[in-house]
Amino acid sequence: MASSGNAPHFHASVSAVSSNKSLVFCLQSPSLRFRPFNKASPLVPPIASKLNAWKSEVQSISNKIYSSLVGLESENDEACELVNGTELSIGEGDDTIRAYLFKAVKNNNDTGILLLSDIYGFEDSSTREFAYRVACNGYNVLAPDLFRGDPWTKDRPKDLFEQWYAKQQPDRVAKDIKTAKDWLVGELLSAGISKKLGVIGFCFGGGRVIDVLAKDQSNNFGAGVSFYGTRIHRSVACDINVPVLFISGDKDPLCPVNLLRDLEKSIGRGSRVVIFEGRGHGFAHRPNSPDEDEGAEQAFLVMRSWLHDELVAGNLS
Repeated sequence: MASSGNAPHFHASVSAVSSNKSLVFCLQSPSLRFRPFNKASPLVPPIASKLNAWKSEVQSISNKIYSSLVGLESENDEACELVNGTELSIGEGDDTIRAYLFKAVKNNNDTGILLLSDIYGFEDSSTREFAYRVACNGYNVLAPDLFRGDPWTKDRPKDLFEQWYAKQQPDRVAKDIKTAKDWLVGELLSAGISKKLGVIGFCFGGGRVIDVLAKDQSNNFGAGVSFYGTRIHRSVACDINVPVLFISGDKDPLCPVNLLRDLEKSIGRGSRVVIFEGRGHGFAHRPNSPDEDEGAEQAFLVMRSWLHDELVAGNLS
């Protein structure tokens, strides 16, 4: 596909790779770098100007590619002008956890999103940058602290990882996620603002998306998005009652493509697997090369369309 004017050149090919309409993306393009913001700032309006600059380069091209694939709507510039960021303490007693809420000020669609971080935690700049971008598309995004103030850090020796991971007790993590979910239910569902919630997770959080949805007996969630989930328990997938979008790279050793396709079949209900060829672990929210930058932008657009179709469009009906 040739680009027009001074826009960067895009090449994308899409093919069905399973009966459930899994997609494979082959992407080649120059870098469209989107730099992370200062995580120490409680409010993050400087990102809006960066988003607008980014959109001026990629908007026309991304619409051409995706409008025929996933019904992508144009991103509203005003939605990215202002997003409120607020740090919260939610829960009671020993179950109190910290969380960060990104709330769209303009064009808020009244839909809540629970965002589950990777091992680097809810304060990590890459996680907050992604949460901000979701919020500026109209959502209320809650990112809880899954590690009680002790996320993994890059300066730790790698041989200590399993020791650190063993401290993240599944029952405690599940309880904290429930605390965050209950807060969203109280703030949005009980108030009649939103009909369903969505859940997004990366890596560690992407694996927990499956656990959360399998335990959602109250049907609070309407859809999930799992980015290259790790340590997924395959057996629980059959308990999920809502569609899940799986996004990963075919070079990711931590999230095998065949596992995702098995999960897609087990869940059904319109679930989908989207595989980016040549991409490794973490590319969608933590790109570390010019090539991965472009895959990250495309993954975001696919996710954005999915959330709109599964959550927002239903609320408007």
